[in-house]
Amino acid sequence: MMMYSNEHNAPATVVKPQTTNKFVYVLTFFSAIGGFLFGYDTGVVSGAMIILKQKFALNNLWQELIVAITVGFAALFAFMGGPLNTWLGRRKVIMFASVVFTVGSIVLALASGKEMLLCGRAVVGVGIGLASMTVPMYIAEVSPSNVRGRLVSINNLFITGGQFVASCVDGAFSSDVEDGWRYMLGLAAIPATIQFIGFIFLPESPRWLIQKHKEDLAIRSLQKIISDESDIRREFEKIKTSMLEEQTQGKVTLTRLFSDISVRRAIMVGCALQLFQQISGINTVMYYSATIIQMSGVRNNTLAIWLAAVTAFVNFCFTIVGVWLVEKVGRRLLTLVSLGGVVVSLLFLSTGFFLSALHSPPVTMNSTDILNDTSGCFKFKSCVGCMQSTACGYCYTQYGQPWNVTQATCLPTNPDNTQLSLLGNCSTKHEGSPYFASNYCPTKYSWMALAGMILYLAFFAPGMGPMPWTINSEIYPQWARSAGNAFSAGTNWVFNVVVSLTFLDVTTALTYQGAFLLYAGFAFCGFIFIFLFLPETKGKPLEEVQELFQAGWLVPCRKANNEYRVILNQQSDQEESNENTLFIK
Repeated sequence: MMMYSNEHNAPATVVKPQTTNKFVYVLTFFSAIGGFLFGYDTGVVSGAMIILKQKFALNNLWQELIVAITVGFAALFAFMGGPLNTWLGRRKVIMFASVVFTVGSIVLALASGKEMLLCGRAVVGVGIGLASMTVPMYIAEVSPSNVRGRLVSINNLFITGGQFVASCVDGAFSSDVEDGWRYMLGLAAIPATIQFIGFIFLPESPRWLIQKHKEDLAIRSLQKIISDESDIRREFEKIKTSMLEEQTQGKVTLTRLFSDISVRRAIMVGCALQLFQQISGINTVMYYSATIIQMSGVRNNTLAIWLAAVTAFVNFCFTIVGVWLVEKVGRRLLTLVSLGGVVVSLLFLSTGFFLSALHSPPVTMNSTDILNDTSGCFKFKSCVGCMQSTACGYCYTQYGQPWNVTQATCLPTNPDNTQLSLLGNCSTKHEGSPYFASNYCPTKYSWMALAGMILYLAFFAPGMGPMPWTINSEIYPQWARSAGNAFSAGTNWVFNVVVSLTFLDVTTALTYQGAFLLYAGFAFCGFIFIFLFLPETKGKPLEEVQELFQAGWLVPCRKANNEYRVILNQQSDQEESNENTLFIK
């Protein structure tokens, strides 16, 4: 499409969409395998933990450690990923992460005890941390601006796809209580190996190559990504000019990062997005989905694992919705709607557990064994108090529906096998014996937990799932991109550790309903923050996005500011002001 002026009868500035080479989709696919591995690890531990806690007699602390050590090492290496990316480049860091993840998966598959299991989870965390901050940045740097948001969101689609595949693998091997967990944890080595092989043939980020003065390689890299030769030259010159301007300002230091007002604001917004993603409870739902379903009253292990797979499938499907919407409605609106729905769904989850506690079945009988118990289990008068004590469990027989209880007793838990009591009728397991509930109560409100998790993921997946990664991949100038992404990814993983390491203890201290009410409060605070501080970045070239953070702090107040309107709508404002422009196809 050409644009001409009536007044001068001469060509005006042409705004032509950039042509995208199909190769960029191949590149995105192999890059996003890093997201798949991230998601697979998140999803697989949910079902595997149901088996592992019985196999290795894991108490709450050990369960939390096995989950949290991965995210702890991921947080550490996400911070280290910044300087590694600047030194080695995006491609080599992703390849290194693939190797590390393969090694960690093999260690997990061969683990002979809980200590070796812990080591394997730590090694996997190294790979996840490096990939989590590098992959979105790499995809953003090789993507044309008109499809950048969608391509970066594909990484999150792969994350949720990995979670769904992991849930299905968990379900498939859940009946093998001896070695099923080895297959669950070890199969991740296959996609990690595929990613490594694929990246042998993929190019480095052209922006990193220009930064390192490897201009010939940068042009070759651009030729694989962009079809039109004039677009290649224009993109090359734009990146090079931006680099030259940045190089005159010296090395990247903390002082330089935080003295630049636009970068300082971008880091604050980027880190806050990752913070609210975590403290709104996503990884309690993903890491402990099968456990939460058990907590709601589903006692069958295999059924709990397959129901967790249903929630993972919902997460995957609604992530596809997010990929479709991101370039249509923009990042800001999608994130706000997502967080609003998360608040509502967490309140629904909390209500479900509250109703379960309100209608908790009573303790109907005591015995001499219980009265001699030093754990104090005999003091509890209902299931909810008994079950929420780490030392006790609810022993009961059932008639009719699963929530119809008779002959119920509160007994101390066997420390070597939490599925049995230390004494009394539930100390052995055989056909016709009573049920022993150490982490759930029989209830008719179990459906509310599953419905609440599905509702939660339906809102979280399109917005708060991918948007923190998408927005962080595009809001920093080139010179600060590695550091900014390292800060934001590190923030994500630090609070991932905090939430995953404390969830079971929080449910003990605040009750299940109190824990989800707390996460709802955090999500509401995130909604307010994003409404006030997050600008729209849709359709802006990476070199121009930083201008959005040079305007005032409060985004709603900027809309009356002409400078802000010009930054956001430069092309449309130009068309409206030039009334005599004639478009000729």
